[in-house]
Amino acid sequence: MHDHVHTEALERSAPAALHREIELASGLLRRLFRHLPFNLTVRLWNDVQMTLGTGDSTAQASPFTLVFRNPDVICSTVLGQDPLRLVEAYFRGDLDIEGDFFAALKLKEHLEALRLPLTEKIAAAAAALHLRVLRTTGLSAPRSLPALRRRVVNLHSKSENRAAIHFHYDVSNEFYALWLDRAMVYSCAYFERPDTDLETAQVAKLDHICRKLSLRRGESLLDIGCGWGALLIHAAERYGVRAHGVTLSARQLLVTRERIRGAGLEDRVSVELRDYRDVAGESLYDKVASVGMFEHVGLQNLPVYFSAVHRLLKPHGLFLNHGITHNLEGWQKSLSTEFINRYVFPDGQLDNISNIQHRMEQACFEIADVEALRPHYALTLRHWVARLEANHARALQYVEEATYRIWRLYMAACALDFEGGDIGIYQVLAAKRASGNVPIPLTRRYLYN
Repeated sequence: MHDHVHTEALERSAPAALHREIELASGLLRRLFRHLPFNLTVRLWNDVQMTLGTGDSTAQASPFTLVFRNPDVICSTVLGQDPLRLVEAYFRGDLDIEGDFFAALKLKEHLEALRLPLTEKIAAAAAALHLRVLRTTGLSAPRSLPALRRRVVNLHSKSENRAAIHFHYDVSNEFYALWLDRAMVYSCAYFERPDTDLETAQVAKLDHICRKLSLRRGESLLDIGCGWGALLIHAAERYGVRAHGVTLSARQLLVTRERIRGAGLEDRVSVELRDYRDVAGESLYDKVASVGMFEHVGLQNLPVYFSAVHRLLKPHGLFLNHGITHNLEGWQKSLSTEFINRYVFPDGQLDNISNIQHRMEQACFEIADVEALRPHYALTLRHWVARLEANHARALQYVEEATYRIWRLYMAACALDFEGGDIGIYQVLAAKRASGNVPIPLTRRYLYN
């Protein structure tokens, strides 16, 4: 282990309090990153720079620098009870990352596994308290982020889900448009090759869904959680179906209706603001698609969700459920789940794919096809992060800097989780059980020809 503090700032006859401040901060950071298996460059609020970690002097330089804008970040990291205190410091701008953002997020594993002996905890707490007393005058206390937090959804009632969707999707249509593709498809794309561009991959995803559902001219399609209408319009224009969408986002509804009018499809495509539980009728649709929506349903409501789809489908009707899954059974409390529910998806809950299929079968669906798309979502998210970062200045015309940082961190962290296998994504094609064969071709050739 090593650390090296550049002493230029110390040699400028700084006050004794500043010397002590730097000494305390450096000691606390050494405790936090003592066993880090690589070199980490840290810069303090007074331009003191240090290298931490177990890498030797010949090891590769740190691909990023952690910048602490004030002592409070270090103090709250040691003294605070909230495991997301560093995350909130980044949102506030009190902590910054210069360099490789994705590499910096790998610190999460180290911090989650960090366990200090009791004597070290006591010593660290004492040093943090001392550092807080010595804080440089004029520095304000950390700001709270009330507008960026949403109370976690517990019951997944209609009102809770409506509020959660408003919190997530009604941020700003213009903000989403900066980093999504032209059709604003906010779900995993489908890449034929790793170097395929995002626009092409999203069109390929829409086609892949339409082919899986064996859409035929004149059929009726329901899209649950239709977003900005990309699938509705694509299916109507290219496959000749009559399509209807439901959404809980008022802002998405306005854009979707504008796009339907612009495409001249008002006679074949419609959309309404409605909860899936309130879609009335039985045996109305030949096909139903749900793309990136069922993560909001809530695990306790999955039987209600699948039963509603079953009720709306005609006999032998096909249902495609495209959604994210977890590698563990059930939605368990962790740093990642706490972050997602607090800042991004207040109603988000995931389960493993076997449990999802079991729920579908309990609702009298016959599973016809299951496809894993995990690498595709990792690629999609890296595209989104790159496009968001490239449009940072424009994004601030529509959202606050903290909101930009939340989305940047959320999508980058999810990309790493997909790459690591912690979360996955599956398209499950199912049929409403009835006598006879499932109405799809005998082989998968129809998906690609």
